[in-house]
Amino acid sequence: MSLIPFAPPRIDDEIINEVVATLKSGWITTGPRTKQFEKNLSAYNGNAATLCLNSATAGLEIMLRWFGVKEGDEVIIPAYTYSATANVVVHCGATPVLVDTNADDFNINVEAIREAITKNTKVIMPVDFAGYPCDYDAINALVNEASIKSLFNAETEEQKKLGRIMILSDAAHSLGGFYKGRRTGILADVTVFSFHAVKNLTTAEGGAIALNFSEPFNNEDIYKYLCIYTLHGQNKDALAKMQKGNWRYDIIEAGFKCNMTDIMAAIGLVELTRYDNDTLLVRKAICDKYAVKLSGYSWAELPPLASQSAITSYHLFPLRIKGINEQQRDQIIQKIFDFDVSVNVHFIPLPMLSFYKNKGYNISNYPVTFNNYSREISLPVFYNLTDEMVDRVLNAVVSSVEAVINA
Repeated sequence: MSLIPFAPPRIDDEIINEVVATLKSGWITTGPRTKQFEKNLSAYNGNAATLCLNSATAGLEIMLRWFGVKEGDEVIIPAYTYSATANVVVHCGATPVLVDTNADDFNINVEAIREAITKNTKVIMPVDFAGYPCDYDAINALVNEASIKSLFNAETEEQKKLGRIMILSDAAHSLGGFYKGRRTGILADVTVFSFHAVKNLTTAEGGAIALNFSEPFNNEDIYKYLCIYTLHGQNKDALAKMQKGNWRYDIIEAGFKCNMTDIMAAIGLVELTRYDNDTLLVRKAICDKYAVKLSGYSWAELPPLASQSAITSYHLFPLRIKGINEQQRDQIIQKIFDFDVSVNVHFIPLPMLSFYKNKGYNISNYPVTFNNYSREISLPVFYNLTDEMVDRVLNAVVSSVEAVINA
């Protein structure tokens, strides 16, 4: 019996043909397909402007730097997230301020955010864990409270123009998710998506910045600046330089190099056209089947998929097992793999990773995060996961859990 993988990408003839067409076009770096993908993403999410890059990580760091985040500043993030969320803060010389998460949906706790805000807080980065959106109305209301705004120490032109803490949404998991009827790309000042190989919509690697600032900001102007900033500070990209007689360019600052290529965008263009009416429907059906089957077991704590306020993008199915410890969870995972079924854990919390432990972060300060992590097992969710495979996964999970908890 072959191994059921965890999250292989969907690569079919439609994608292959579009990539081949890109290769044959002679234009493989940032060009017409990347620009079209950006326009299509803005239309899909409803935000003002979108910049595609080579990763979500680059997108997060670029926006921190655009806002002027530097040494001495603080950025509030959940303790329960992938390392990229914190690493980009460190790259800017700032301090990641970790806060605990909610017991039910894994997402950042709003009251914990409130308690962590200081005069040094420049940015809050909520993370839509597993694709389930955070409570953005509460977060946006918090940063607009008069007492919170009065603490804000604006130092750069952008900070003075915004006049409050910036909300930078790490929506790496949640493209296609909804919060109170709105897509995740329009819930914060700026939202960053991931198109990594394991994401619902992939471009192999890749990410996008969805700009959604209110006046007096002009999102199109920010987009134009970021195009330069993410291409070495060069005031013309390769596409513009290829126009007749338009070869001369200038470097206006020491920028970064993190643009998306047309080869990557070619995959994304195909994926986006079938995202709502195919990809998400398949992923929803898989997650619903897991939920229906596992709801019959008293030891199963199911992840939120939909509520009155939010609908997940069905990126992950983070199952929690009631009444077990971390060691038992690890035993269960090993037994599941013995059935030739791949599972995963999302994520090892930041305070448990060597770099952040050595910085003084201690997991004991984040009890909800640790409790959820210690009991969490992510089940496989991917487009080509058949009903027969889902049944195999469920059999492996049930058998493995009950073997451990009844031992």
